[in-house]
Order: sequence, then structure tokens, then C-alpha cells
Amino acid sequence: MKKDILFSVIMPVYNVEKYLKKAVDSVLNQTYKNFEIILVDDASPDNCPAICDNYASNYYNIKTIHHLENKGLSEARNTGLKYISGEYVTFMDSDDFIEQDLFSCVYNSLMNNYADVVVFGCKEDYYNKKAELYKSYDLRPKEFYCERKEEICKKVVELEAAGLYGYAWNKFFSTEIIKINGLTFRNVVLIEDIDFNIKFFNYADKLNILGITSYHYAKRGEVSLTSKFVPEYYEVHQERISMLCDQQKMWNNFGEYEKKVFARLFARYIFSALSRNCDKRAGMSHSLRKQWIKEVYKQNLFYELIPFASSENIFMKFLIFVLKKKNISFSLIIGRCIFITQNKMKSIFVKLKQKR
Repeated sequence: MKKDILFSVIMPVYNVEKYLKKAVDSVLNQTYKNFEIILVDDASPDNCPAICDNYASNYYNIKTIHHLENKGLSEARNTGLKYISGEYVTFMDSDDFIEQDLFSCVYNSLMNNYADVVVFGCKEDYYNKKAELYKSYDLRPKEFYCERKEEICKKVVELEAAGLYGYAWNKFFSTEIIKINGLTFRNVVLIEDIDFNIKFFNYADKLNILGITSYHYAKRGEVSLTSKFVPEYYEVHQERISMLCDQQKMWNNFGEYEKKVFARLFARYIFSALSRNCDKRAGMSHSLRKQWIKEVYKQNLFYELIPFASSENIFMKFLIFVLKKKNISFSLIIGRCIFITQNKMKSIFVKLKQKR
């Protein structure tokens, strides 16, 4: 590989005037300097377009591209892919920030062990409505260099279990693989990252996993994409689990461990969906929620995975027990309790979420 590695950072920008400078400056302050930043203004209604233009006019390694109309996260990233020149590309959210040694750590890992993709951990930073940081959790993977496809197959499942496979911003991808295979982000809500990652990892033969948490992922008390009401929440996450299973089946690596990991995730999505069904915007009466869970109990994916579900956490163990028994009443009650906790006791909900 080349002695000097150039990283491309694609940063979609939309309505993040309060956070954009911190995000961009955290990249500019990297100790490793051979990089470029592609700012994609997705027709942001605030002052972000002007901020982007100001950066582009003052830094030779920053480009700004403006969308004339809002196209969404996936299309903003796809636009950025057309302009990159680096050997590796990463996708950074414009309301997050990175620690100054991230690029150096990635660079050093590639010097020691060439890879098609580099994965690292993150800090989940929780902010209240006053923009005050009140909790921070480390999602730190075990460092490992995968030089064979068989190793990658197994590590992917471990990364998914740790909550780190599904993001695009905690990875540096080989641009050669992306360009040769024409990989792009699909315009689908909530699972655009995992969809892209699964497609990319099908072509990856070497993987570096770094045991660092240099990316700060902001979980804000304000309205965010993940807190918005998404009517198709269950359907897209059902698709997510199906895609993960299909990838492992294609790799001939779909054993009991893989089924346990995906089953536990699937159980969480089911109860998260039950909670969302209690939202007034869902427009679901008690009888409709009852019919909904009955239909879930009949699905092939439920039969394929839930018998393998398990957890050491007492609360999660109880939830899985309820699913295995197909207990409709308890399922609905738990969904209602989760909904109340999430909306009325947010700090408790965050703690429970971290211990799942």
C-alpha cells in the first residue's frame, strides 16, 4: 500500500448549525493531516450552507457540495462519494465529533496490517434538552486483525452483538471496493448504514478492529432521527435481522451462536415496536396491538430465531421468556411499560437500555 494514506471524510449537513463547527474542527485538529473533508449541504434551512462555504474557502482540503433540495442522509452520502479522492472513506455525522488521535490510530493500524476496512468503538454521549452532557458510555471492541474471510464472518457477529456493526461512522472503508462494486447507500429509513455495511463486508477480505473509543456519538434530548415516530419501525428492523441472517447463511456461518445473537436483537426490536405501537401517532387501539403481536408470533423469522434467544440480564431474560411463551397479555403490558418509562423516566430508560 502507499506510504501516505489519504482519508476522505464525508459529512452530510442538515440543520446542525449549533454543532457543525465542533464536528469539522475535530477533524481539522487531527494529528494525522493527510485527509480531505467533503461537506454535503443537504439544502439545510439554517446557516449551515454559509458555514460550509466559509470552511471551503479557508481550507484547501475541504470541499462543499450543495443540494438544491433536501434529499436525505443516504443521497447526501452518495453525493459525497462522487467527489472523494482518498484511499479510505469514512462517514461522519455533523453533530458528532472525534478525538484528535483517531486518524493516527487508523493510519498506524493500516501500516501494521493492511485492511479493506477498519472498525473502532465509540462513546455514546447522552445530552438533556439543555444540551448538557449527563451520561457517557464506552462501546469498545476487542482489538483484532482479521486476515481471513472466516475470521471476518465471526467478528461481524461479535460487532453486531456489541452494537458496532450497524454504523457507518465508526469505519474506514476502502474506496476501491466501493467504486469497483458500485456500492451506494439505499434510501431507507433507520437501516441505511447496516444495509451499506452488509454489502461492503461481502467484498472485504481483511479487517482491522481497534480497541479505541475516539468517536463521540451524540444522543440528544432534542428531536433526532431515532426519536421521531417511524410507522415502519418494525418492518425495517425485521429486514435488518433478515439481512444479517442471510449474510451469515451465505458465509456458511449460521450456527447456534449467531442465532442467539440475532435472536436477542430481534426480541429487543419486537418490544421496542410494541412500545411504539402505544404512541398515539401509531393510531392503534388495544385490539389492533393485540392483533399485531399475534401476527408477529406467526412469522417465520420468529420461529427461526426466538427459540435460541437468551440473556444474562434478568429483565431481558423475562422479556424473552414472555416471547417464547407467546404470552399476548404480558407482551402488551411490557410494551406499555417501556413506552411510559421511555417518555416519562428517560434516565431510567437509558440505564435499562445499556444493560440489555
